[in-house]
Amino acid sequence: MPSAARDRYSTVAIVLHWLIAAAIVFQVILAWRMDGRTPEGFALVQLHKSVGITILLLSLVRLAWRLTHRPPPAPEGMAGWEKLLAKIAHVGLYVIMIGLPITGWIMVSASRIQVPTLLYGAVPWPHVPGIAHLAAPAKAAWHGVAEEGHEILAWATYVLVALHVAGALKHQLFSKDEPVLAHMAPGAKPGAWFDPRLIVIALAALSVVGAGYAVRPAPPASKPLPPPPPAVEEAPPAEVAAAAPAAATPAETAEAAPAAAEPASAEPSVWKVSSGSTLGFATSWSGSSIEGRFDRWSADIVFGPEALDRSKVSVSIDLASAVSGDQQRDESMQGEDWFDTAKHAKATFTATRFEKTGENRYVAHGQLSLRGVSKPVRLPFTLKIEGDKARVSGVTTLDRTAFGVGQGEWTSTDQIPAQVKVSVNLTATRK
Repeated sequence: MPSAARDRYSTVAIVLHWLIAAAIVFQVILAWRMDGRTPEGFALVQLHKSVGITILLLSLVRLAWRLTHRPPPAPEGMAGWEKLLAKIAHVGLYVIMIGLPITGWIMVSASRIQVPTLLYGAVPWPHVPGIAHLAAPAKAAWHGVAEEGHEILAWATYVLVALHVAGALKHQLFSKDEPVLAHMAPGAKPGAWFDPRLIVIALAALSVVGAGYAVRPAPPASKPLPPPPPAVEEAPPAEVAAAAPAAATPAETAEAAPAAAEPASAEPSVWKVSSGSTLGFATSWSGSSIEGRFDRWSADIVFGPEALDRSKVSVSIDLASAVSGDQQRDESMQGEDWFDTAKHAKATFTATRFEKTGENRYVAHGQLSLRGVSKPVRLPFTLKIEGDKARVSGVTTLDRTAFGVGQGEWTSTDQIPAQVKVSVNLTATRK
């Protein structure tokens, strides 16, 4: 007679079995709900990736344990074809539990948009080594093969899980001499339709299904932007500080007063943008507001309120520096569907015509080049100059679709509108 320990799987095997089973059911429900075109759908995709990697890791541990620990023997009364079918189903389940996450991992690694994987939004998970940096045709080939394999394995999951469950129920409900369920639910009595362990398993399965529909991971737009780089005031050059008098005499002050009262020079001044200045953007995604900014940009400014005809501004923007409060979404913006930073690393705005529209109010007329497309842009702004310091604040609206920002399914404006607000707030010092 086999010992009691040989009538069941080990405790480690049992725990891993039910954890993986629950994760698979939960994962299937997530897959049914996923729609990456909405913030909620995007968040579900990220959770789906996390659960998939979890299943992969648990399955590898389960396989290692299975190879080093013999399972209990099949019941003596089980037919030979049933034993063979059970072995085939078990091998197939291991193929699915390991193959599905791996094909999904390859799909993510070979995607046109390199979105990082953060397990449960916290733990970085790398792309498959060697795939993420392949040339576009090779990546497309890998992605196609993995996508096809993922779909086939997904359909196989439905078939094998159904067979596995049906076989367990058949032996539990109709075969009193074949205690199969007791291998994974110790103490279960074959032939008992209302065995407490069977009822607990059914309730747990329903709970997992309910959790799969109820879970609402935080959408990308929920995180606030990190603070911008702090402003840094420049110290005066050492030679200027050394040459400056300790204090001006009253006579020197009187002589300097008329010069301070002279009107501004008709020549435009060269201005240097101070740290802490911001170039931002704002839009929405499925009704949820999104605000972001570019952390790396530079501006060459030659401007004078009394010399608008000789003023000019040139701005260069590093598109890969866009931040919006979510790392995964920020990585997506660099992809081919959006800024395509691999081909178009910079955007430029050049203005050579200015007009005054009111007290401290101006409009810059220039050309914006973005993703290889150049379009005229009008930027209204306010300007306040105090001595050698200037403060500028301006807002304009761009049509992202006119520049090709948003390809494929994102050319539609039902989720993300065409109009994007762009704002600039800067301080500058006269050189």
